[in-house]
Amino acid sequence: MIAAKVVGSIVSTRKSENLIGNKFMIVEPVERMKGHMNQFVAIDNIGAGIGEYVLVAQGSAARIGCGLDSAPVDAAIVGIIDDASGLV
Repeated sequence: MIAAKVVGSIVSTRKSENLIGNKFMIVEPVERMKGHMNQFVAIDNIGAGIGEYVLVAQGSAARIGCGLDSAPVDAAIVGIIDDASGLV
C-alpha cells in the first residue's frame, strides 16, 4: 500500500462491464513512495476528492480491497488519510 495525493479525475463512458458505475481518480504517490511512477489511475469507491491524501492498494489487493475480484483493476483507493503531516 502507498500514500498518494489525488490530483485529478478521469471520465470514461466506455469501459469494461465490470467497471460500470465506478469513479476513477489520478493519484500521485508522495515523494518518499514515488518509485518509478509519477502518476497513475486508481479506482475510487470511497469518495476521495482532488487534493486529498489517500491510501492506495495495488495489484490483487486492489481488486479485493474494492470488492471487484473479477474486474481489471490495478490500483484502488482504500482509505482517505486524515493527517498527512509526516508524508509531505
